[in-house]
Amino acid sequence: MTDFGNDPGLWAARSIGSAAGAAVSLVYMLPKGRREAASRFFTGMLCGLIFGGPAGLWIVSRLGVAGSLSGTEVMLAGSAAASLSAWWVLGAVARVADRYGRK
Repeated sequence: MTDFGNDPGLWAARSIGSAAGAAVSLVYMLPKGRREAASRFFTGMLCGLIFGGPAGLWIVSRLGVAGSLSGTEVMLAGSAAASLSAWWVLGAVARVADRYGRK
């Protein structure tokens, strides 16, 4: 399970998980404008693509379900979690900077 390589199925899982994480995070914190939405979405996508594998392995090991999930499921879950986290954190940082940066 540690060899994620260049399998097209795993890249599809990374992409779908990243997009799903970015989309779900819209429910939690709506962007103020198109520019903020675009930057947060693409940051979430990139974080999901880059950190999806390590995040998935960490989640699976913490939950203790490593033997019952396939590599694609691990990648999908990790990409969604990494994307959701990055998207939400970037939005929170942008709001704090906007609030305190103008004073």
